[in-house]
Amino acid sequence: MSESLIMESISQLAIPFGTKESMDKLIQHAEKAQYVLLGEASHGTSEFYSVRAELSKRLIAEHGFRFIAVEGDWPSCYTLNRYIKGYPDAAADAGAALNDFNRWPTWMWANKEIQELAEWLRDFNKDKPDKEKVGFYGIDVYSLWESMDEILKYLATHDQADLEAARKAFECFEPFSRDEQSYGISASLYGEGCEDDVITLLGKLQDKWKEAHPDDQENALSAELNVMAVKGAESYYRTMIRHDSDSWNIRDRHMVSALEKLMEFHGENSRVLVWEHNTHIGDARATDMVDEGMVNVGQLLREQHGSQVYAIGFGTYEGTVIAGKSWGAPMQEMKVPPAIKNSWEELLHRNGARDQLLLMDKENPALDEMMVGHRAIGVVYHPERERGNYVPTVISKRYDAFIYLNHTKALRPLTLELSGGVERGSR
Repeated sequence: MSESLIMESISQLAIPFGTKESMDKLIQHAEKAQYVLLGEASHGTSEFYSVRAELSKRLIAEHGFRFIAVEGDWPSCYTLNRYIKGYPDAAADAGAALNDFNRWPTWMWANKEIQELAEWLRDFNKDKPDKEKVGFYGIDVYSLWESMDEILKYLATHDQADLEAARKAFECFEPFSRDEQSYGISASLYGEGCEDDVITLLGKLQDKWKEAHPDDQENALSAELNVMAVKGAESYYRTMIRHDSDSWNIRDRHMVSALEKLMEFHGENSRVLVWEHNTHIGDARATDMVDEGMVNVGQLLREQHGSQVYAIGFGTYEGTVIAGKSWGAPMQEMKVPPAIKNSWEELLHRNGARDQLLLMDKENPALDEMMVGHRAIGVVYHPERERGNYVPTVISKRYDAFIYLNHTKALRPLTLELSGGVERGSR
């Protein structure tokens, strides 16, 4: 298919983005879904966060969406959730609540864009009963040790039998000195894993929130989600030593399981906003990921819920971004160079150096068939190796809508303090 035909299709489909009319059109499409997936092309671009925040505010305030689920750790996000809901023992302000995001890459959630959204959510919730308050949760797998700590803390004031069971299960992890890589190597190569102990503990805590006192129901749910995070992390670190695609699939399947648990907690007709990288929310079947046997959140949710899923991808032509040169390296504000020729971002820029919105609600042979490079920037980024950052994509099948932002700027981190960790990169 010719380049001119693609350009003609883009020209016919694209509308200016950022106007009230374009936001209204996008909201009208998205508000019909039960799962609205909001992507990002990097983990360090301000506009990706601010546009998602504006869309989320409207879908919450105007259409009753019940919670936000993000590509973040359950314990630290739950601290922010407690602040947003105004619980008596919550942090004094959003900045204090965001201090819990103290592992690299801290900027992903400890940033001014999230701080501003958190304050809006707290104000939105302030006069509502607990059951109607909008929540904020992390559904990722990396909080192995932190989730263990939270489980023990919760059970210490509840069931002593369950507390002893948790202590016994976690003894298996003690020889690894809170080192995920060490655990992964031992479990994968020497068969010294802790999987059975964690599965047994999950069985003990599963669905206990359903019988808990209303004032403690969400904390009981948190205990179960923390055990699920330990189970997911154990499997992820055990697998990543040998099988990259398997560990990716474990991670995304875990995020879907955590999401479905949250949907059950919020009720049959609840609706959710999911904030994750494009590589998670855009259907993997419309990319080269499928050739590597990889699945993702967007694909799994579409397979289970069909038209109840609405995925919105993001991209940028050039600008700046927050990232690190290597895992655990100091964060930097880096230049995002102009998109490479004939990528989706460059084609949209060629259509006009302005913000644009593509709504994929009609058949379009050019966009429905062409697999074209689509930029993906992770928390580790090397602009000088730009060509390796593109995921071959059939854009109209990967997303239901695509927001193109011509020039973007770096996220505003709250802190410059960093600490080490195990990579959680988004491809």
